Amino acid sequence: MKHANLIVATLMTLALSACISLPAGPAGPQGETGDTGAKGNTGYTGATGGTGATGGTGATGYTGATGATGGEGAAGGTGATGETGATGYTGATGDTGATGTRGAKGSTGAKGSTSGGTVLIVPVR
Repeated sequence: MKHANLIVATLMTLALSACISLPAGPAGPQGETGDTGAKGNTGYTGATGGTGATGGTGATGYTGATGATGGEGAAGGTGATGETGATGYTGATGDTGATGTRGAKGSTGAKGSTSGGTVLIVPVR
């Protein structure tokens, strides 16, 4: 148990010493810069391929012949003109009939008597 207490005391001392900060010492000298490596060689450019040949131009086809023009047909004749028919006669005018005679005029009947009333006179035609 003695050793256990000693270990605990040592650990506590270390823990407390980590919390206490001391001033930093002077900076050390700066280290030297390393050498730059040698530059590598650039590779060669490949050769350009040759230009291909141009193909031949095809031949132009033949032009076909033009067909013959047909002849013009004959014109038809004009038909004959027909004759005009004869004009018919006008019939005779009829006679006018005789005028008839007028019949006799009839007599007027007798007048009746009047009796104290209003008399109406009717003209005769």
